[in-house]
Order: sequence, then structure tokens, then C-alpha cells
Amino acid sequence: MISRREVLIGMAAAPLAAAPAPLKVCVFSKHFQWTTIQETAGIAAKLGFDGVDLTVRKGGHVLPERVAEDLPKALETIRKEGSQLTMITADILDPATPHAEEIVKTMKSIGLQHYRWGGFKLVDNKPIPAQLEVCKQKSKALADLNKQYGVCAMYHTHSGFNQIGASIWDLWYFLKDLDTKYVGVNYDIGHATVEGGYGGWINSANLTAPMMRGVALKDFKWGKNAKGAWIPEWCAAGQGMVNYPKFFSMLKTNGFQGPLQMHYEYPELGEAHAGKANLDIPKEKFIAILKRDLDYVRAGMKTAGL
Repeated sequence: MISRREVLIGMAAAPLAAAPAPLKVCVFSKHFQWTTIQETAGIAAKLGFDGVDLTVRKGGHVLPERVAEDLPKALETIRKEGSQLTMITADILDPATPHAEEIVKTMKSIGLQHYRWGGFKLVDNKPIPAQLEVCKQKSKALADLNKQYGVCAMYHTHSGFNQIGASIWDLWYFLKDLDTKYVGVNYDIGHATVEGGYGGWINSANLTAPMMRGVALKDFKWGKNAKGAWIPEWCAAGQGMVNYPKFFSMLKTNGFQGPLQMHYEYPELGEAHAGKANLDIPKEKFIAILKRDLDYVRAGMKTAGL
């Protein structure tokens, strides 16, 4: 028999046990290609990021062909600087991508669960449904590989011509019958707003919510290029068209667990915004920009209860 006192104690403890952990916010190491992993992690920790999304790709902080040797070392370095290795961004498209299995095998060996994948593109003059079936087959093969090693690939959504995942419905179509514990979505709210600025992004976010394993944050405004064509111009968080309060509220409602990545892909960051190997603005300015956007995001997350 369970006493009334024990029942009451259990009821009081239940909300605490059910409370989700705060979302982890990491910074994309693409913007730190001008420096070492050690300094990247040190700056991230000092500014209050929870971790680092480390580039493991050609020209990245870790080269794919050296992942078995260098990724464990990177993890150790990042931890020594007081930060975490939250996830990696790789060039993996399917299991046939060079070094794909070596990357996920190394992830398992160090207890890392999430990596960013993707980049399928449509080919003109071929039926779209048939092309999506090929994507599904490749994604199924990748899911099988990831299941073997207990890791999850998150397909990053871009905007633009011939980008599979730009409209979201195409991505949902070939992922819906797969196990999204192993192949899910890395939902980029900036790119999603480019493609569906009024209400389309709300629909796409709700559609992919069950398979959303990661979220990337960036902002933009519409502007004209030198030829007079309208294009998205990336800008600081909160200064563009992305509806952060609504999006954060949706993440809260949908029980999103992370990881959440911050991108700084606008010219104010100098060449670092594009992942160049040199920093052409003062380091103090670089750090101030990162902090400004992080402070904005943290405030919005706090308001949403994330």
C-alpha cells in the first residue's frame, strides 16, 4: 500500500522531473576558420554559448580524412576551454560520400550524437517525383548507417533555385517514412522565411516539427543586387524579417530539444561571415557582434520559456 504522504510527495516531484532541459545554443565554427579550435572554444565559452558546431569538412577545422585522429583531440580542446562540442557540420550526402562511415564511427567513439548533412539538388528537365525517390533511397541508406552507430543526421534547409528542402514539402516527402531519430531536419528559420515569409514558414515548421532535430538561426531583409534583382540580404538577428518571437513560441509548444545553432552570415562580420581564413575586422568588433546577436536570442528564448 502507498501512503497518502508518498502520493503527495510523488505529485510534487513530477513537474520537476518532467521539466525539459534548457536548449543548448552553439556557434557555427565556420565563422572562426581564421583561428584555432582552442580560440574558437575560448571565445564561445566567454560569450556564453553552450557549445560549438564544428566544421568537419574540406577546409574546416577538422578535415574528413583526419577525423579519427583530430575530432577526439578537438573535443578535448573544446572541453578544456570550458565549452562543449554540441554537433558537427559535415559534407556527408549519403553513405557513399568519402569518409562518411569514418566520421559517424568517430562520433560514436566520443559520444557525439548530431551532425549536419544534406545538399540534394534538383536537376532540370527530369521529373521531380522520380528525383525525390532517389533522395529517399539515399536517405534510407544513411539512416541505416546512422542507426548502426547511434547518431542522427540533420538535413539543413536552404533557400534558392533547385535546392531540395527549400520548399520543405519535398524534404518531408522523402523523410516521412524513415526513422527520424537517424535522419531528421535541421530547420533554418532564415532560409525558411525567405521561401515562405508570410505564412509558409509557419506551415513548414509545423509540418517538420516531429522530425526537427536541429535549428539554425539567421535573419535577412530583401534587397536588390547590382543588376537590380531582388535577393535576400542576411543581417543581424532581430533586424530582419524573421519572426523570432513566434518561432520560439512554436519551438516551445512543439517540445523542440535542440541543438540550436547561431549563424552570422552577413557582411558586418567581414570575411569571417563566409568562412574565410582571415579576420579582416578588429577582433573586438567580431566578438561584440557575436555577443549582440546572442543576447537578442537569449532574451527571446527566455520570454518563450525555452
